[in-house]
Amino acid sequence: MAESYTYIPDLRAHTQITPGGILSQTIQNDERSKTVLFGFAPGQELSAHTAPFPAMLVFLKGEATLRLGADEKEAVEGSFAYMPPYLEHGIKAKSDVVMLLIMIKK
Repeated sequence: MAESYTYIPDLRAHTQITPGGILSQTIQNDERSKTVLFGFAPGQELSAHTAPFPAMLVFLKGEATLRLGADEKEAVEGSFAYMPPYLEHGIKAKSDVVMLLIMIKK
């Protein structure tokens, strides 16, 4: 049986920035992981929340303020964050932002 895979040559070009909004697209989902591509317009945010599994964020474009627990970090193109389960986190875009979220399911 052939393995199934996902290939996207340029994630930055694959997402759209909706004026005044946030667009999320699931680009991969199986029993072990889920990958979601986000496009944030400037000023848009995901308010602080938690998730029951570990996750990673990769910023592909733009600038954002990233909340990780009680800390605030400045995220730019190339920034990476690993979050353990139940860590409160949130994101606020300062410019057009393209971000990849990778969730590891248990």
